[in-house]
Amino acid sequence: MNTHKFLTTYTRYALLALFLISAVSCDSELEKFPTNSFAKDNFWTSESNATIALTGMYRGSINYGTQVVPSDWWTYCGIVFLEFATDNLYDRRGDNSTQNRLTNGTLLPNNNVINGYWSGSYKRITICNDFLENIEKVPMENTRKERMKAEARFIRATQYFYLSQYFGSVPLVQKTLTPDEANNVDKAPKSEVVQFFISEFAAAAQALPNYARLGASEIGRASKQAALGFLGRIYLSEKKYTEAAAAFKQIIDLKENRIDPDYQSIFLPSNENSSENIFSVQYLGGQAGNSLTQHAFPAVASGWHIVNPLGSLADAYGFADGTPLSYSDPRFDVSNMGKNRDPRFRYNLLWDGSQFGGRKYVCHPDSTRSLDQLTYSKQATRTGYGLRKFFDENFSGNLMLDYGGNIPILRYAEVLLSYLEAELEAGKPITQELLDLTINAVRGRASVNLPPLKVMPAAQLRPLMRNERRIELAFEGHRLWDIFRWKIGKEVLTGDFWGAPFPNSTLLPKTSRKQDPQRRWFVTSKNFRESDYQWPIPQSEIDVNPKLAK
Repeated sequence: MNTHKFLTTYTRYALLALFLISAVSCDSELEKFPTNSFAKDNFWTSESNATIALTGMYRGSINYGTQVVPSDWWTYCGIVFLEFATDNLYDRRGDNSTQNRLTNGTLLPNNNVINGYWSGSYKRITICNDFLENIEKVPMENTRKERMKAEARFIRATQYFYLSQYFGSVPLVQKTLTPDEANNVDKAPKSEVVQFFISEFAAAAQALPNYARLGASEIGRASKQAALGFLGRIYLSEKKYTEAAAAFKQIIDLKENRIDPDYQSIFLPSNENSSENIFSVQYLGGQAGNSLTQHAFPAVASGWHIVNPLGSLADAYGFADGTPLSYSDPRFDVSNMGKNRDPRFRYNLLWDGSQFGGRKYVCHPDSTRSLDQLTYSKQATRTGYGLRKFFDENFSGNLMLDYGGNIPILRYAEVLLSYLEAELEAGKPITQELLDLTINAVRGRASVNLPPLKVMPAAQLRPLMRNERRIELAFEGHRLWDIFRWKIGKEVLTGDFWGAPFPNSTLLPKTSRKQDPQRRWFVTSKNFRESDYQWPIPQSEIDVNPKLAK
């Protein structure tokens, strides 16, 4: 593991950064502005202090340790747990978990998840605004100063990207606000917010260094490719497919990132700095630990098993020859569901009888003595599946504090799949060269090795491309955004959801709350509404400033 990543280099600044970004007592998140034990006039006096402020921007509202409600888009809770609201994951806390309520037809403005994302974004925006208003005071070499400014503009733009994609029209704040200003701010139209951060991403892409130029002590900082990746994302969402393709193609043409041959390793500390990981959440075991291990390890490995992959995702991983899964196919072995499958099924999931850290994972409904038995009551799986992705399963430290594995925010695999999507939706000819450059490179990496797709009509390619995106990027926080921009919520987030099949189980017919012909475990039901495509502004903000309700 490379121990010289940005987070490590500047760990000694972290506590100072916390003081820097702490807020005075206030009512609205928009009212919060940086204040600290330093005299503000004396803080912006050295490059080392500017680095403290830069560290504060990257950390934002990320809280280290266990977390069940996101404080920031870039916490493990903000990324992985967002998929509880999709057809990929189920939250062991049950149907009343507030992540589940985002899409099950019961979303209200007092939901603490949307409040966490909203608060985290505006705290980070405020830190960036304060930085940009004061960095010119710092005596330092101009090239380094301009790079820091570009990083601040990039980070601020990412927050407006998220806000616009989930909340729509939001306040567009480009300076630190007084309490009176914050409590009377107006929303800007979504189109204005989008145009603002498009220009910010474009400017940042011009000013930030290329990914390949990041030194060992700079791993974790933003690059040109990170800015171009977010720029391509918003163009995809806005259906500006030609512009999206151009942004993603710039990353491809720079030839500094690649598809790593070993899929499983790019999520582990040993290979987290693979060039496939363009921009990641930085964790450092023992100092800024990733507590997803505590939340998601199975009970047999002392975890809480809160993260439970749904059967609809598990079944999206087809056979090793690329054909879709079928329970009636002789290649499907219910006693060993990883057999004959797309290898990413084995890399990403746990299933009954699989191995995890040298221990057997037993979740069969009839295994009454197993800690991981599938029930509706144990601190164990609710679906018959568990999470393997992101974990060095042989890790033996403190599950809350000591794991240092990063979580990717932007991967080169996403870039390639997004480039293909942009070209397809723009109506460009689908050539073998394009398929080999994009989706075939992703699914053809050495550790996956699925057969290449051949040229086919767009209508036939689209579902294959979307499924590839789902199974390749599973649990990385993309699925809900994809559902929203593809407008498939009523299709995939309505009705009953099932877990793993247990056709020979004695207890399943007696304990599963619903039955189906495949003898799958019943998990939950959802009732997605059209209104759920846009989150309401948190009630706590509207109570302070009723103008935000308009």
